[in-house]
Amino acid sequence: MLRALYDYVLRLAGHRHAGAWLSAVSFAESSFFPIPPDAMLVPMCLARPERAWRYAALCTVFSVLGGIFGYLIGYFLFEAIAQPILAAYGHAEALESFRGWFARWGAAVILIKGLTPIPFKIVTIGAGAAAFDPWVFLLTSIITRGARFFLVAAMLRRFGEPVRGFIEERLTLITTVVAVAIVGGFAALRFL
Repeated sequence: MLRALYDYVLRLAGHRHAGAWLSAVSFAESSFFPIPPDAMLVPMCLARPERAWRYAALCTVFSVLGGIFGYLIGYFLFEAIAQPILAAYGHAEALESFRGWFARWGAAVILIKGLTPIPFKIVTIGAGAAAFDPWVFLLTSIITRGARFFLVAAMLRRFGEPVRGFIEERLTLITTVVAVAIVGGFAALRFL
C-alpha cells in the first residue's frame, strides 16, 4: 500500500499542477503524510532545472507551515490521545521524560531531523507535545528544511540526472553530515 502511494505521489510530479501538489505533499509530510516531498522534488528539478530554486522554496515554505500544523497537533492533541494510551500500558511518566529530553536537546533534534529523510512529523508533533519554544521551533525548522531542500535542488541543478542515484541512495548520509556540522557550530558558539 505504501509503495502504491509513493508511486502515485511520483506521478503527481508530472502533473500540470505539480507545483501545487508539491506544496501539498510538503505540508502534509511535516504533520501526518508518510511520503517525503523528495519523491516529487527530484523529478521536477530534473525536468525543469531552471525552476529548481522555486521548487526548493515551495518545499521549504510548505514544509515549515506543515510543521506548525504538526506542532499544534502535538500541543493540543497529544495528551488527549497518547497520554491515556501510555497510562494504560504503564508508561504514564513517558511524556514528562520526553519533555525533559526535548527541553535539553530540542533545537539539536530539530536541526538534525529536519535535514534528514527521517519523518519530520515525528519532530513537529514531538515538539508540540513537549511545549518546546515555538519561536525556536520555527527558526530551526526554516533553517533545516531550507538547507535540506535547497541542497537537493542545488545538486540536481548542477549535476542533473547523473546525481539522481547518488541523492536517492546517499541523501541521509549527506544531510546527516551537514546536520552534525550545523549542530557542532551552534555548540561551539555556545561553549566558546
